[in-house]
Amino acid sequence: MEFCRLGKNDINSLVKMRIMYLREDFTESTDEQFTEIEKNLYSYFEKHLNNDLFAFGAMENDNIISTALLLIIEKPCNPRFITGKTGEVFSVYTLPEYRRQGNAMKIMEMLLNFSKEINLDIINFKATQDGFPLYKKLGFIEDSLCCMPMKYTFE
Repeated sequence: MEFCRLGKNDINSLVKMRIMYLREDFTESTDEQFTEIEKNLYSYFEKHLNNDLFAFGAMENDNIISTALLLIIEKPCNPRFITGKTGEVFSVYTLPEYRRQGNAMKIMEMLLNFSKEINLDIINFKATQDGFPLYKKLGFIEDSLCCMPMKYTFE
């Protein structure tokens, strides 16, 4: 098993892994939606990978079996992030036959070490129930916000 940062040569595999992750997470979505998402992902990864998006993976026989993505976001500074550099982790996904073998743990450790090297102040993450114990073990803590999370969706 090889654990590494992924690059432009891995975009096809990253798109496939992201689609598999989304299919498990958004079971009510249609094939048409996933086809459109897949098309958009290629240009997204081409534009952002190794600029403000970093991908970490576990590989076996040159095939990616587990991934985690880190998006770097720079915001105006405040007491929670003095440098203004924050990270958002998403799309942590391991193929079903490789789960519960420590792959996601090793990838997340790489991601955290990289985040420290580039001086991120904070990493935000929304954990699933299944992944919650792993992220607690890594040192993630539940965030108690003084604000109510909200969103606006354009339809």
